[in-house]
Amino acid sequence: MNYQTKSLIAVLIVLTAMFAAACPERKSIADIESNTSKYLNKEVAVAGVVKDSYGINVPLTNIRGGVYKIDDGTGSIWIFTENSVPTKGARIGVKGRVQNGVNYNGKNYGLGIYENDRRFAGK
Repeated sequence: MNYQTKSLIAVLIVLTAMFAAACPERKSIADIESNTSKYLNKEVAVAGVVKDSYGINVPLTNIRGGVYKIDDGTGSIWIFTENSVPTKGARIGVKGRVQNGVNYNGKNYGLGIYENDRRFAGK
């Protein structure tokens, strides 16, 4: 192999390692609920099915947001978003920060996750 090929491979390995280190490991909701202090204010990833959703989305404005409950089979947790909420029954993956005593529109939802990123599962 020539020098350029070796350099390219080395750069790709370093970038892959950096990308993998930045992604939080997927956790079960039961683990988050049973070890709240371990995950509090930390970024986690969960995946499951949307069981409930409440949101607002005013067309042609930036007014949107809400809450939705996701269930992964081990438990359920409220997700808080500043984007539009997914529909009930959608299979999604969510990345965000775990917070305790989260309030939204004057209602306390207890343990929850503030959404940073969301992915929909393919069929």
